[in-house]
Order: sequence, then C-alpha cells, then structure tokens
Amino acid sequence: MNKRELGSRYEEAAARFLESRGYEIIERNYRCRQGEIDLIAKEGEYLVFVEVKYRSGDSRGGSIEAVTPQKQRRISKAALHYLMQKQYREDVPCRFDVVGVDGRKITLLRNAFDYRR
Repeated sequence: MNKRELGSRYEEAAARFLESRGYEIIERNYRCRQGEIDLIAKEGEYLVFVEVKYRSGDSRGGSIEAVTPQKQRRISKAALHYLMQKQYREDVPCRFDVVGVDGRKITLLRNAFDYRR
C-alpha cells in the first residue's frame, strides 16, 4: 500500500469516527494552491476544517504533535480560500480540529489551533 492509499484509509477511518460523534462530512481532500484540507465538516453551527495525522509508532512523536505551526499556516490559508470560493459569509463560525491516529487509537483534538497568517 502506497502513502496515498494509506492516507486515504486513515482519513476514511477519521471521517467515520467524526460522523459517529455528530459531524457531517461535507468535503474530503480539498486542494488549492494554498494547501490541502483533509476533511471539512459541519458540527452544529461550526464549519470545521480537520487535519488527519497518522503515526504507526511513537519513534517520531505522536500524531497530533506532527501538526506544526507551518502546517497550521498552510491549512489556515487553504481554509480562507475555501471560504471565499464557496462564498461563505464572513461571520460563519469556524474552527480547526485535528484527528490523530496512533496505531489503532484515534484521538480528536477540537479547536486544536487558531487561524495562522
């Protein structure tokens, strides 16, 4: 299984995990020049941009710690592009969540980071 197939597999597991907690997945693998967002979902009134990170072991640290400030900036820029492209109102409540997959354990970190310029 190549990296892309492996990533898709864990993104699908993360989507099912989120749906079981009331999220409605509205977009997968949104790509633009600014970056990529793994999942975009609705939870209540929030539009949620979700980064999915997988680690098979802890030799390189946990999955959630892998979402660096640089990665957060790319996700933030892609989220802003998405909001403008889809013509969302400026006051739509948004947040950034991270789903970490470490082996078989799935962890959700809600409101994991703020928008980064």
